[in-house]
Amino acid sequence: MTDSSGVAFVDGRFCPVEEARIPVLDLAVTKGDSTYDVVHVWQGRFFRLDDHLDRFEASMKALRLDPGLDRRRIEDVLHECVSRAGLRDAYVSMTCTRGRQTVPGSRDLRTTRNGFYAYAVPFVWIATPERQERGVSLWISSRPRIAPESVDPAVKNYHWLDIQMAQFEAYDHGAELVVLRDMAGGITEGAGYNVFAYVDDRWLTPGSGVLRGITRQTVLELLADDRVEEGHLSEEALLRAEEVLVTSTAGGVMPVTEVNGRPVGSGLPGPRTRRLRESYWARHADERWTTPVRYR
Repeated sequence: MTDSSGVAFVDGRFCPVEEARIPVLDLAVTKGDSTYDVVHVWQGRFFRLDDHLDRFEASMKALRLDPGLDRRRIEDVLHECVSRAGLRDAYVSMTCTRGRQTVPGSRDLRTTRNGFYAYAVPFVWIATPERQERGVSLWISSRPRIAPESVDPAVKNYHWLDIQMAQFEAYDHGAELVVLRDMAGGITEGAGYNVFAYVDDRWLTPGSGVLRGITRQTVLELLADDRVEEGHLSEEALLRAEEVLVTSTAGGVMPVTEVNGRPVGSGLPGPRTRRLRESYWARHADERWTTPVRYR
């Protein structure tokens, strides 16, 4: 089977992604009870696959989920999804769900059978490479992020209604992307991306209330010889930053050239952001950071 639109693994079998289904009574559907992770493939190589698998395992442990497959088998499934789809550049997702009740009529979470599914589809871009050349627009939402004391953002989850409604707010203001603040007004994160701002002669990225993104970590490593801080990023600092960027598996290092309708710096992607973007993609050819897909 080769299906360039994507291949999924559900209920222990592979199928075209368009045919993939999970039960409507799975608690991932009825309660949003699941965790997931996404790794990308670029030019036939997974980028930082072990780091994504490490985070997926940590998220499952935090939520008391068991996919019923060991790490090696999950990795095999991801390779097989990409291989069967014949994709050289791919967005590859893995999810563990709470699953369905094994006792009819019960709401006891201890009697559920957890589920696992994965899929590979063509590369997903938050902002296409062409759009990144000009930079994207960002809106600071008036809607606060779900408090980390309630839902830990370090555990990837689908509790996205705050983000989704904030995204509509951004659209209403003519912006492409959105970032939310915490209850104290500090900048947190957006829809699957972290934020960096170059302000007061150093890079600053929120240090709490956010997912520890793998792309975020890559940028922190690339900035190891520069001034960079993980800490409080205020709205005021973001609005006066010389350069702003967002990071995600779905697009890499993406320049932001407008925040709340105001130009960032010159209104074009800045030189520091351009260098980071180039360095990030250069790592994709480095065998220390990549794993070749086992194509058949």
